[in-house]
Amino acid sequence: MKNILVIGAAGQIGSELIPYLRKIYGDKNVVASDLHECVGDELCLSGPYERLDALDGKAMFDVVKKYYIDTIFNLVAVLSAKGEANPMLAWKINMDSLFNALEISRQTKGAVFTPSSIGAFGPTTPMDKTPQDTVMRPSTVYGISKVAAELLGDYYFLKYGVDARGLRYPGIISNVTLPGGGTTDYAVEIYYEALKTGSFVCNLSPGTFLDMMYMPDALKAAVHLMEADPARLVHRNCFNVTAMSFDPEIITASIRKHIPDFKISYVVDPIKQAIANSWPNSMDDSAARAEWDWMPEYDLERMSADMIAKLRIKLKV
Repeated sequence: MKNILVIGAAGQIGSELIPYLRKIYGDKNVVASDLHECVGDELCLSGPYERLDALDGKAMFDVVKKYYIDTIFNLVAVLSAKGEANPMLAWKINMDSLFNALEISRQTKGAVFTPSSIGAFGPTTPMDKTPQDTVMRPSTVYGISKVAAELLGDYYFLKYGVDARGLRYPGIISNVTLPGGGTTDYAVEIYYEALKTGSFVCNLSPGTFLDMMYMPDALKAAVHLMEADPARLVHRNCFNVTAMSFDPEIITASIRKHIPDFKISYVVDPIKQAIANSWPNSMDDSAARAEWDWMPEYDLERMSADMIAKLRIKLKV
């Protein structure tokens, strides 16, 4: 990768991926883009920024040509819970942005990174140590779009030679950017509320296990995959990756090691609970470990310590 375009740069992953990429590849070589004007924040102050509607293929192609882009990070997505509120919009945004990125990369002989998700699995998927290759029949429009994205990536690689790669991300936990409408959001919100109020009302029930990953590992995984030797890659779209699996009670116990009086209660959101119940308890990421040496740095205890330390500063508590 030499010249990189990130579409959907203002989202949870993009807002942290941009500075991460710019440290590696240089500020001028990483172009951030999103639907809105960028005013006075790091996305446009530290390097090039383009206002871009990812559904406008011509506009995206013009940006790619302008900056001699060889790799597109396609981070545009309507997430699980928000997708269920407006399925048609979610499908259009999730799929049309991907088609544009793949078509442009076909013409320019470039590469595309598109994150998939544990949402690509469904209630008939094996729930524990979910295999890399398994049944995938998701029950949300978000999950359906992610399965379609994986298949499209494979299609464009096999038919046109587009270097399309991706990861099946678990829930991603960040101390910088709040999430945007996903089922795993509680695992970010719980840290904020632990510090601000000392209590948290959880919308998933005890015993709801989900895979999770700390943002530094999520960023590292994306870059390592895109830099991996293509000759080693058997699975291109998409690799299971994970770092930890826990339920609300386990993360609460981890937080109490730093905030002993922290309290949790439950008011279950039936929509989010149904989505979570259809997703794996834990994933098998052995293919990623074998094919491009994936290894997370953060487990739950190390993540909790870092999250709480960083948020104490951010929240001034």
